[in-house]
Amino acid sequence: MRVGFGVLGPVVAWDADGHAIALKGPRHRAVLARLIVARRRVVPVSRLVDDLWTEPPPAAVGAVRTFVAALRRALEPQRPPRTPARLLVTEGPGYALRADVDAVDAWRFEQDVSAAATLPPDGALPRLEQALSRWRGPAYAEFADEDWARGERSRLAELRLHAVERQAEARLALGRAAEAVPDLEAHLAEHPWREGAWRALALALYRTGRQGDALAVLRRARTLLIEQLGVDPGPELRRLETDILGQAPHLDPATARGGAAAQVWAEAAAAYDRTVASGARTRLESTVGLLRDLSMTGGGGLRTARQQRVAAVAAAEELGDPELTARVIGSYDVPAIWTRLDDPEQAASIVAAAERTLAALAAGLGAPDDRAPAVEPPDHGAPGHGAPAHQTPGPEALGHGAPAHETPGPEAPGRGAPNHAATGHEAPGPEAPGHEAPGQGGPSHAATGHGAPDHETHDLEPPGQGAPSHAATGHGAPDHEATGRGASRHEAPGHEGPAHEAPGRGTLGHGAPERAVTGHELPSRRTSGYAAVTRGSSVPGGDLDAPDHSTLSTLRHAPRGEAAPRHEAVRARLLATIAVESRGGRSERGRQAARQAEEIARRLDDPALLAFALNGVFMQTFDRAGLAPRRDATGAELIALSERHGLVAFEVLGHLIRLQARSALADFASADRHATAADRLGERHERPLVSVFTEWYRALRLAATGQAAEAEAAYRDAATRLDGAGMPGLAHGLLPLALLCLRVEQGRPAPTDADLDWGPYAPWARPLVMLAQDHRTEAAAALRTVPEPPRDLLLEALWCLTGRAAIAVGDRETMARARAALAPAAAELAGAGSGLLTLGPVSRHLADLTDALR
Repeated sequence: MRVGFGVLGPVVAWDADGHAIALKGPRHRAVLARLIVARRRVVPVSRLVDDLWTEPPPAAVGAVRTFVAALRRALEPQRPPRTPARLLVTEGPGYALRADVDAVDAWRFEQDVSAAATLPPDGALPRLEQALSRWRGPAYAEFADEDWARGERSRLAELRLHAVERQAEARLALGRAAEAVPDLEAHLAEHPWREGAWRALALALYRTGRQGDALAVLRRARTLLIEQLGVDPGPELRRLETDILGQAPHLDPATARGGAAAQVWAEAAAAYDRTVASGARTRLESTVGLLRDLSMTGGGGLRTARQQRVAAVAAAEELGDPELTARVIGSYDVPAIWTRLDDPEQAASIVAAAERTLAALAAGLGAPDDRAPAVEPPDHGAPGHGAPAHQTPGPEALGHGAPAHETPGPEAPGRGAPNHAATGHEAPGPEAPGHEAPGQGGPSHAATGHGAPDHETHDLEPPGQGAPSHAATGHGAPDHEATGRGASRHEAPGHEGPAHEAPGRGTLGHGAPERAVTGHELPSRRTSGYAAVTRGSSVPGGDLDAPDHSTLSTLRHAPRGEAAPRHEAVRARLLATIAVESRGGRSERGRQAARQAEEIARRLDDPALLAFALNGVFMQTFDRAGLAPRRDATGAELIALSERHGLVAFEVLGHLIRLQARSALADFASADRHATAADRLGERHERPLVSVFTEWYRALRLAATGQAAEAEAAYRDAATRLDGAGMPGLAHGLLPLALLCLRVEQGRPAPTDADLDWGPYAPWARPLVMLAQDHRTEAAAALRTVPEPPRDLLLEALWCLTGRAAIAVGDRETMARARAALAPAAAELAGAGSGLLTLGPVSRHLADLTDALR
């Protein structure tokens, strides 16, 4: 059991669920506090006796041992009798508390403050805010009079004062002077002799337009220092007073921070504030644009952008203007590469708002409220299986603000929707919605119409099961570097492309009619929306030849002329948002939304909209294992599209998608090129999060090439990059999972450290950990409760872990399920499609499962 300790206030301990652990009496807490002060070092019993009693009683040593024994029972309640303690250990002449560095709030506080000192203001501020939030009162509050605690209490108190002042400086540097004022005033009320705090308060007041108050603060500081201490203010306070009186230009926050560029920003922002009324609706749209850029800075910027995005959507909905709300939601087209949600509840609220807005837009066009019947609720795993929170993204996260029935509104696409070129998603067949039947190739992927780069997807289907031909675009089929199969233009061996291949739907700027590889004519920009939707029902379970009447009604009432494309573009952005934010779920709605967003974007010839829609397509290409070739094609189109139209963020996304896909296909030479290209773009355009992914990829590269020791060190180094990156959905539990995969690949048992935090991957790791502890019966029981892996980048890896455990305990039913799930990925490396970790060739796991089932 992982235990946390708190000394920034009364001394406490918490279990893994955050519940307080009963520590009995004050002497028990004193022993624990004394060991924490020692920082993992041994404290001799004789020293403990001297620290606990002014005049030790005769039985003091025995009492200390009793206190320690009681603490061990409280801190490690599940430790078997007569087994050595792992947390509060006996060593030499005394005891030591072997708590992790991040298990004690004071130690984590120091880490945060130290890290903040090396970061720029936008990175330092969230770390400082986090550090200061750990304080519940004076450090070691109940031991204020103890000599052994006095030095540590003073040191921590001084570090806290420094953190408060550093936090104020960061806020000032970020133009958030008003936020700094109240904290500084409270700080100085308790600590009036800190000249740095007086200076920060005066500067904060000046920058909020309170020049008189700023001067009054400086004069108050002068009076206190002279009257109480008999000293004059230091040179910095005196200089600041002179500068404020002269309204020195360097006091302006923009000039102080960034020179000419910062000054331009400050003047433009000031003009915006003067010109645009505070309640103007355009402010919301401008805010979302800023949040979009802020999100790509990583760390505190990404966290703030996510939080404020929800607030902006709520503010837009309050105004009751569906078109404004649609623009606010759809303008946050931030490229997304990781398929596990950072905040499922927040994603569900965004999806719910997008669905409400789609319905409101349809109603505003005069369409009757005859939306499609509710989509079947998603499967979150068998009841009682403890499916982790990451399995509840998007609108299927019932109880988190999403509509309980996911009523799709007028844009719900058909199960039998026409084959949309380049989507990488087939219309689900009657046998299993969202899944291909074994042996059937995926649908066609049209190229972008401008010559996508090397797709390198030539030999990815099992022999005889090739995907249907990917229609060419009329601009020349790309070179796919066929090796041995001779398959070009994505044609499967032995299959010819249809003779009617007209220029593809991705021919941006070309309005020629198109045909998909199915032979059905697809609507061009000049084709009516009515004709486009009469080929498939959007009603789940409905007649594939019946039209979606809600969509038809919307299109009949849609605005004509120039307003129609604009309105469709807004709808497409809402649909793309739904697709991106519904990642990892089992509902068909996300895939429907992705297909529709892409179809609209292609019809409107809108490059930026198409890039966003393709991001949604990527996020929804995980309905079964073995889909790396499709994702590779999507990444290739994103790169080509982005290069032509200057969409840098989506160009980075395309390279990261291809890095993942080529890793899955064991093509590390290509993956290396995409990692280098992504790094180059990230550095040139100030995208710090890019290197987080490429560094993890390089650790994976070492693991996949058999360099286990180097890979483990690289994984640990890469994990430090996740700290403060603002992506908890990526960071939580990832390092233990990567190290587990490394061990399994080497044929070694799983790690059994009690303090490992497996995060959302615990259900799949637990059986292997129990096997490593020789608890075969418990492992078999745990395996029976393992949920089906979420549909994301780690789908194959988690199925392989499940399969290994099933082989070990002889669970034939689970072995068969794992083999069936993994079969489509026989040509891939398990887990490598994440760009983070691998369990080696899926084919080897399939062979082991097949042998075990004989």
